[in-house]
Amino acid sequence: MFSRYKKPSNAKPELVEVPKADKPAAAAAPAASVRKQPSKKPSAQVVPMDKEKKRKERLGEVKSELHKRLLDNLNLGALEGASESDLRAEISAIAAEALEEMAIVLNRDERATLNQELYDEVTGLGPLEPLLKDDTVNDILVNGPHQIFVERDGKLELTTTTFKDERHLLRIIDKIVSAVGRRVDESNPYVDARLADGSRFNAMVPPIAVDGSLVSIRKFKKEKLAIDDLVKFGAFTEEMAAYLQAAVSTRLNVIVSGGTGSGKTTTLNALSSFIDDAERILTIEDTAELQLQQTHVGRMESRPANVEGKGAVSQRDCLKNALRMRPDRIIVGETRGEEVIDMLQAMNTGHDGSMTTIHANSARDAVSRLENMIAMAGIEMPIKAVRAQISSAVNLIVQASRLQDGSRRMVSITEVTGMEGEVISMQEIFRYQRVGLTPDNKIIGHFTATGVRSHFSERFKLWGYNLPAEIFEPFQGK
Repeated sequence: MFSRYKKPSNAKPELVEVPKADKPAAAAAPAASVRKQPSKKPSAQVVPMDKEKKRKERLGEVKSELHKRLLDNLNLGALEGASESDLRAEISAIAAEALEEMAIVLNRDERATLNQELYDEVTGLGPLEPLLKDDTVNDILVNGPHQIFVERDGKLELTTTTFKDERHLLRIIDKIVSAVGRRVDESNPYVDARLADGSRFNAMVPPIAVDGSLVSIRKFKKEKLAIDDLVKFGAFTEEMAAYLQAAVSTRLNVIVSGGTGSGKTTTLNALSSFIDDAERILTIEDTAELQLQQTHVGRMESRPANVEGKGAVSQRDCLKNALRMRPDRIIVGETRGEEVIDMLQAMNTGHDGSMTTIHANSARDAVSRLENMIAMAGIEMPIKAVRAQISSAVNLIVQASRLQDGSRRMVSITEVTGMEGEVISMQEIFRYQRVGLTPDNKIIGHFTATGVRSHFSERFKLWGYNLPAEIFEPFQGK
């Protein structure tokens, strides 16, 4: 029945003994028809839960056994050219035959669920596959085989999805990393990779991970959020959008700062939509996430060392090479190390309008982080010279934040105006003003201008962006 994709072997695969129910009649009947044994002390609350738990464990054992049989029977090399419908039919046929041999009866829904899970095990990432297909999930966080969290709307929640055991989880991790030419084991217990759909994948396995392998997946957003979408979602206001359009279009150097999961990359993507289509843009990232819509875009991605410790290509290597490729703008996905030197030099030497992101809790903190990264790069410069370099290169700092209710806001837009003595002078143009909390812990607040006129107003006018004075006056967000 499934000869097309069966391994060329005359030997019948050995059947592994699967534990059956106490009575053959009970095993051959659907779960709903199994009669309860009389009990001297019936417990109406415990028995149904125990039965459901045992049923779930039993189905897990059946799925594990069927997956072994699929690997024994299927010719995985021949499956590469098989259509999805053919493969599903093949898996369904093998599963039906195995269930009959094991004397296990499932209802239609259970059989459909089992076939889908087996399909995911063979072609996808097993229990993680439904979560990857769920568009409402932003992050998938695995803490060992029996605890999987997801992030929805900025909030973490525990799922009912689990792996069978640690070996099952390790098999899925190995499947992911081997597809990109990497390996993970005791000698190399952590790995960073990118899934086929662009999602970021990071894993750490025992003995470093004490209670089971740790996995985090930052899902790649297929739909690029535009400025109008972010305004509609309340990330910032139309007045702030008009100001940012003028800033990006007039080639100010912009840094987007914020914490983990605050929406830095989303903000950078949105700001890039204001770049003229005629400009040549080069992007440099550790994991390619930016989705620029311009015509002339060159994308670069750093590469870690191979298993022999060779072949690493850092962001700084990419950035140095990018300077020789005649870019109009350079966009670095995230600046976190010694590449900061080359980034600041690029901003200062004819690549106006360049952008990057940085981990920081405020605009002033972002400047301090830049100073620290220069120091950690081993370059000995007087602090005044370092700050002069930063104040000359960076024009605008956009602070993104994920608030306690899970919402993401552009909480501050700050201009870098120069030096005053040995201190970098800055002025805040817009901010998010928090007022209080609702009974269900939703943050009440509004966006407002600070009343400070932009330091770059004359530059905006020269480029044809005559921003009305009213947008710099304090206002209430909608």
